[in-house]
Amino acid sequence: MVQNYHHYIVIVADSIASRIIPKCQFNFKATAQNPIEYKYGPRAVTMGDFNNDTWLDIVVANYDADNIAIYFGHGDGTVANPIKISTGKGSAPYMIAVGDFDNDHRPDVAIANFGTNSIDILLGFQNESFANQIFLSTESSRPVWIHAADLNNDSAVDLVTANYGTHSVSIFYGNGDATFSNSSNYSTGYDSFPLAVVSGDFNNDKQIDLAIANYGTNNVGILFGTSNRTFTNQFTILTGPNSNPYSLAVGYFNGDMILDIAVTNYGNDSIGVLLGYGNGTFMSQMTYSLPNASPYAIGIGDFNNDNRMDLVVTNNGSYNIALLAGYGNGTFASPTMYSTGSSSSISVTIDDLNKDNRSDIVFISNDTNTIGIMVDYDEFFPIQKTYSTGREPYSIEVGDFNNDSHLDIVTANNNENTVSVLLGYGNGSFANQTKYPTGFGPQSVAVGDFNNDTHLDIVVANTNNNTVSVLLGYGDGSFSNQTKYLTEASPIFVAVGDFNNDTRLDIVTANSGDNTVSVLLGYGDGSFANQTIYSTGSQPFSVAVGHFNNDTHLDIVVANYDGNTVSVLLGNGDGSFSNQVPYSSGSGPVSVAVGDLNNDNVLDIVVANTNDATTYSTDSQPTSVAVGDFNNDTRLDIVTTNFGGNNVSVLLGNGDGSFANHTTYLTGSGPDAVAVGDFNHDTQTDIAVINFNYNTV
Repeated sequence: MVQNYHHYIVIVADSIASRIIPKCQFNFKATAQNPIEYKYGPRAVTMGDFNNDTWLDIVVANYDADNIAIYFGHGDGTVANPIKISTGKGSAPYMIAVGDFDNDHRPDVAIANFGTNSIDILLGFQNESFANQIFLSTESSRPVWIHAADLNNDSAVDLVTANYGTHSVSIFYGNGDATFSNSSNYSTGYDSFPLAVVSGDFNNDKQIDLAIANYGTNNVGILFGTSNRTFTNQFTILTGPNSNPYSLAVGYFNGDMILDIAVTNYGNDSIGVLLGYGNGTFMSQMTYSLPNASPYAIGIGDFNNDNRMDLVVTNNGSYNIALLAGYGNGTFASPTMYSTGSSSSISVTIDDLNKDNRSDIVFISNDTNTIGIMVDYDEFFPIQKTYSTGREPYSIEVGDFNNDSHLDIVTANNNENTVSVLLGYGNGSFANQTKYPTGFGPQSVAVGDFNNDTHLDIVVANTNNNTVSVLLGYGDGSFSNQTKYLTEASPIFVAVGDFNNDTRLDIVTANSGDNTVSVLLGYGDGSFANQTIYSTGSQPFSVAVGHFNNDTHLDIVVANYDGNTVSVLLGNGDGSFSNQVPYSSGSGPVSVAVGDLNNDNVLDIVVANTNDATTYSTDSQPTSVAVGDFNNDTRLDIVTTNFGGNNVSVLLGNGDGSFANHTTYLTGSGPDAVAVGDFNHDTQTDIAVINFNYNTV
């Protein structure tokens, strides 16, 4: 079933005819993309309430345009058109910081100008401008970062810059009246090329220390503050060969009230987390991989309201930003990627733009000259656990096989001629697999009680010898030897349902080798009648069952890969079916699922299309689709496995048949099939995925 797939899914609403649904909003609850004028070269972004209306505003440093732009907030996550303020010809503003430098209780702006080796300080916005503009020289330093904080405990805000040109940091102590001392300079090491500096008390001596991202020497530098307004020589923490740390942030990641550090390692596509001991030393770096992402800027916030710090990272090479949910113990979930439409998202800031007590995200994209605003993030699948299966698992299903009220997993292992059964413990974890032989080339698996003994059984479609295997369950998680039944050529998918209303489960297979489905009626004792064959479209790849015409008789829908159609075969209630009625789908439909997507009590059809863009984008090469309510809003959502992207896409339903843009969650290599269920009894729907290339689930 692994093909050269592309990445789209189509919604066929009301099971009557295909229709194209418009693309929906970005997958945060509210977003905005605000244009910055062409070739302005935005470099940095931060926030503050500059006009004292209690709503946060956004300020952007535009490197190419030699100005900053202020976007006044409306309080709902949107902003007004900008007011622009020049920073001087050739100034090339690179970074900005906000603080109250003159103690007038109004936020001021400090700008690090790379081009003119200076700091601009803009005091007190009023009458659509800042009252005063003050300049500080940084000599020949080429400042690329500026940070505002009270570094010497005198209640006046100070400034510190990271100096790319002189491999140093410079500290300007504030006097509280918008004047500053001459710079105090500290070396960060030969060829260190420092790119970022932040502050915090890392050794719990009540003196503020500095942490520096040294891009050139692959380390984080720490300068410890003293009581006499000086800092010690730099102490370094290695971040790994060729890691090239680019940005950093500090926060409490493990609940011990000792500051920790997170750093973006641009050179090796990872995030490093350094947990503090409270004495100025740190644990060895824990890393989180962001393949091919070139992580750039990093921010910290509680995005899912669980009182644990999460991370957000802008990626300079992968058209997305990454969110890593924190567990509160110093570790983080695998990254969740959100599309930005830009390959150069380079700066991020975090605050509550719309006063809903949730952390919002603002980022800028240099190549598209835009500001992205993302509000009200919801976390769904922070935890990924992996378990071994047989070779080349192709299909997955869930059920309670040992009657302990915990969901278990079964996979069909194509290259091993087995199924793997993994019994669930009810806490989201599973026992090691137990394997059972099948026919040749098991491609699909389904479950049901075929002998009416209240124990779930298994049926497998064996593509290479044109059979289905039935394995009867004993109710303790073990299964009988297989019994095989003939189908037509190359059964590639199997589903079950009661097609003749006798309370006994029957079987249907999609036979890709001769464009048919086979229906095998069950006797209720675990055995089945010989097949009855019905024609479909060209190369049926998937089959699902449901009541499509509300007559109490189960019907069949088939995804026809070569025919670019879905076929609906209406059931007569006696185990027979009418001739197919084809409906156009997108190009290369490979998987089909059913559910009431628009809450009209009429079943709808979801199809994963592999070859064209008809409605909602997923990631690369979707191979399987399922539906479930993943955010407990009583509206069905969609999940697809994306074989080429090594992830799943979740599209949240709006309850009217439309869906939000997809959110991706990383899996193992080659995710090929998906099943859903509540594996840990928390009333949240979970996702199980088989990883074809890793032989895992």
